[in-house]
Amino acid sequence: MNAISLARIGALALRYLYLLRGSWIRVVELAYWPTVQMILWGFITQYLAGHSDTLNQAAGLLLSGVLLWDILFRSQLGLSVVFFEELHSRNLGQLLISPLQPVELILSLMLVSLARTLIGVGVAVMLAIPFYGFNLFQLGLPLLGFFLNLLLLGWAIGLMVSALVLRYGMGAESIAWAAIFAIAPLCGIYYPVATLPSWLQPLSWALPASHVFEGMRAVLLQQNFRLDYLLYALLLNGVYLAVGVSLFLIAIHKARERGSLLQSGE
Repeated sequence: MNAISLARIGALALRYLYLLRGSWIRVVELAYWPTVQMILWGFITQYLAGHSDTLNQAAGLLLSGVLLWDILFRSQLGLSVVFFEELHSRNLGQLLISPLQPVELILSLMLVSLARTLIGVGVAVMLAIPFYGFNLFQLGLPLLGFFLNLLLLGWAIGLMVSALVLRYGMGAESIAWAAIFAIAPLCGIYYPVATLPSWLQPLSWALPASHVFEGMRAVLLQQNFRLDYLLYALLLNGVYLAVGVSLFLIAIHKARERGSLLQSGE
């Protein structure tokens, strides 16, 4: 097995970034939905802030939730959608008969996902400052831990979804949109995990995102950084990411055995 090549990873990531740069519509789309959500929830937050003591103590609670959630959403889509473009163009088979290794493909997809997430969420974060006087960076250093954990979970889910599409065809593409929203009610984005029925809470705590949003509320409401939440999330993300990478590599291997890579766009 050849050693992993940073040059191949960088070249493939650069190719995806050139595709992004060559379409202004794609760039606008990256920032459009995070910005729309930020504006919508910003006005909701302003309204509720006048009617709730809790939200008066942390006026940016909902905005923080929606912006952090979009990190997870954008990182997952940033990986899976770029991979789907290879399937649509039937280019995956050509890539994998080159010296490119599947692990290098994964790393390049992660790099592009990071870039797309920074562009998409970054615009919304910056606009929240003049619109509402809300600065997500007020979370301080914990924000880096929250960002990393949500990014890792997004990559893990993106790899799992990509593996399913590679195995079952483009008919399963809608899973990329459905998967992330399916877990949203369990992640405690806008409410504590304790709000959920007791039988759902263990399932919620099994998701890294739940620890992130509980940690976010601890910082905003109690000015207390809960390191335990961060460490639990990192541990869980290690498991999820290992599963995602394994499923993706297995799907690539099985597609090679079936000889279906060249028909992967069907």
